[in-house]
Amino acid sequence: MTSNTLTTTGGAPIADNQNSLSAGPRGPLLMQDYQLLEKLAHQNRERVPERVVHAKGSGAYGTLTVTQDVSRYTKAAFLSQVGKTTEILMRFSTVAGERGAADAERDVRGFSIKAYTEQGNWDMVGNNTPVFFVRDPLKFPDFIRTQKRHPVSNLRSPTAMWDFWSLSPESLHQVTTLFSDRGLPQGYRFMHGFGSHTYSMLNAAHERVWVKFHFKSMQGIKTWTNAEGNAVIANDRESAQRDLFEAIEGGDFPRWKFSIQVMTEAQAETFRWNPFDLTKVWPHAEFPLIEVGIVELNRNADNYFAEIEQSSFSPSNIVPGIGFSPDKMLQARIFAYADAHRYRIGTHYEALPVNRPRCPVHTQHADGAMRFDAPPRTDAWYEPNSFGGPVEDKAFAEPPLPLAGDADRYDHRDGNDDYSQAGDLFRLMNPDQQDQLFGNIAAAMQGVPEAIIRRQLAHFAKADPAYAAGVAARLGLSL
Repeated sequence: MTSNTLTTTGGAPIADNQNSLSAGPRGPLLMQDYQLLEKLAHQNRERVPERVVHAKGSGAYGTLTVTQDVSRYTKAAFLSQVGKTTEILMRFSTVAGERGAADAERDVRGFSIKAYTEQGNWDMVGNNTPVFFVRDPLKFPDFIRTQKRHPVSNLRSPTAMWDFWSLSPESLHQVTTLFSDRGLPQGYRFMHGFGSHTYSMLNAAHERVWVKFHFKSMQGIKTWTNAEGNAVIANDRESAQRDLFEAIEGGDFPRWKFSIQVMTEAQAETFRWNPFDLTKVWPHAEFPLIEVGIVELNRNADNYFAEIEQSSFSPSNIVPGIGFSPDKMLQARIFAYADAHRYRIGTHYEALPVNRPRCPVHTQHADGAMRFDAPPRTDAWYEPNSFGGPVEDKAFAEPPLPLAGDADRYDHRDGNDDYSQAGDLFRLMNPDQQDQLFGNIAAAMQGVPEAIIRRQLAHFAKADPAYAAGVAARLGLSL
């Protein structure tokens, strides 16, 4: 048997991969054809459940290189000195569509980074927008259902989307972003990325600041109109995948400038908005961007399924020096993302090569699906023990989060300003961008009952009267 001989999964050489084993040329197949049975059985199982959201995606490997000293904010080892480089994996995606959806559809884009640091994996799991549709995770499943198919018709439902949004005024900021020109990027290289949530950083002196992560495309922003996007889809449903893959193969490596916004704990206490509200941004005039480094993608995966489809990102993957915040949506994602991967890929999904940290890993998680490694022989399979097993290290303890309040179900809409930032975004747009916004929203509202449309127009009007007037005119409605 040569090194190139086709074999079964058990290593047996295959003499004939063209013809099934049968009782004569016209005879029935034989159950002893174990090669046929193995091949069919594997074909039946070569799909894993697609992601409920972010199902259609692309990705590549690259580097994160530190360009500015940020040690006054964080003790994270991979950000500790200018010039330091860390291997990363990035995955981009659409949100609502299934794996067969077209890339050039209007949708939020996922933007995720896995940094393989010497202190474990750091996953930055974000979007190409700085805000989101909801601020309370109890509403996230409801929102996502509006983006999926109607249980009776199995069709997408604009009525469901606008019904939910018109009953959820906190969504207005993100809706305005989605239906602006930024809502349909020409490709993953031509959009910004955001951590969106508020995170924390801790320096060597155990001083905490709140931060937001920004990744600005150094290729510039390029977008499609609806008509241009439809023309692209007619010829290429994998336009963003193709663009990213071919650019990297051709040596045109995409880059993003990595920056942070920083807010002190004292500033957070007096900030006019809840700094942990995912539907709000921090104004750059008050909290300017501070450069951290450059992200570059320079290597495509060798196998899409093994390295991109099985890649699994979770906000629960943090490293010393980067931590969480009281952001309710972030708190829920810490559980939900890792749990989704355990269901979709397997209990030990982080032992897969694409997800495995590059540093030593010492856990005592036992058995279960996909336990394909063989841990060293030990008498220390529990903790505490007397046999030299891994132990906790108090040096990595963080100071407690400044949390206060009685346990209750607080109304997340009570007293919240859901209109001023959406209005500010609208007024930042030039007349052409505003006109695109009106047209995009009107197109997305086709077939929606007028009562729901008028309820949404009332939200637009509270953001800016001209916003509502422009959409109403496109719909042929009087205000």
